Amino acid sequence: MTLKASNLALVPFVSVDDMMRLVRNIGIDVFMADLAREIEADFARWELFDKTPRVGSHSDVGVIELMPTSDGTFYGFKYVNGHPKNMKEGLQTVTAFGVLSNVYTGYPVLFSEMTVLTALRTGAMSAVATKYLARKDAKTMAMIGNGAQSEFQCLAIKAVCGISDIRLYDIDPAATEKCAKNLAGHGFSITKCTTPEDAIEGADVITVATADKDVQTILTDNMVGAGVHINAIGGDCPGKTELHRDIVARANIFVEYPPQTRIEGEIQQMPADHPVTELWQVITGAQKGRASADEVTLFDGVGFAIEDFSALRYVHAKIKDTPFYVDIDLVADPDDPRDLFGMIKRAG
Repeated sequence: MTLKASNLALVPFVSVDDMMRLVRNIGIDVFMADLAREIEADFARWELFDKTPRVGSHSDVGVIELMPTSDGTFYGFKYVNGHPKNMKEGLQTVTAFGVLSNVYTGYPVLFSEMTVLTALRTGAMSAVATKYLARKDAKTMAMIGNGAQSEFQCLAIKAVCGISDIRLYDIDPAATEKCAKNLAGHGFSITKCTTPEDAIEGADVITVATADKDVQTILTDNMVGAGVHINAIGGDCPGKTELHRDIVARANIFVEYPPQTRIEGEIQQMPADHPVTELWQVITGAQKGRASADEVTLFDGVGFAIEDFSALRYVHAKIKDTPFYVDIDLVADPDDPRDLFGMIKRAG
């Protein structure tokens, strides 16, 4: 469709407030299920996308990253930080915004907050992995780490996989209380646990999402029994892991994009040639997922740009004819494309 220049110059902007209103209007369960389907569909056409590890600027206190990709029709990128020390200062550990652009014109078609949207898509991504890798009779999930991501993980797993028996644990009991309170009324059976060992008792799925930027051993090898599926999503930068190396060594490992995961994920503990399977190959049927009911499967999730692309494209479609965005004057639009200075000169 050809648009007038004046329309092209105005870019829909979704603020944090608009994003929250959009999610509530659609419904959190529907939003999660929809977003998981979008991610799954884009992973099924994985080979069409430009792919590169995220570009990071690391400091002693955190990291700031750009995550770009394109499917040839749209281009998207996300700006995101990761600063675990922020929590102690009353600040968000992760903040983000994103842009979706038309490849043909190069003009942006969406500018959106992505702090909330990243939490949503991270939950949806874990749910997709769990759908393909957990045992089909999985009924209980242990949620280790009850911070900002925990509710989204639980809601997505329930919406996509039907798992509603949740066992919560955090080193900070207040975080567990917060998570349990927020999930009340969403159809969960919740058990608040005082140790990680208690949390994983009887769990078919274990999701680990902690914030410390360090090599941690949240799960030791003896804690993980046969047949368990693990979503390890807290390790998202070099030098940060959550699982004991022996768990990683014996698990059947699935990743998003190996060149990125080998730097940032649990597999940074392993030799560079340690075997992994790319999740998109399981989704398309090119590779097997879980091979038996007894094996341990591990989704070593660090977050990849295609997931953000899926989320941006979903929001772009959903805000049409709604009040959940505002048009902002982001692109210069002179009457004569060659006369940008003249536009300044005539202003005011």
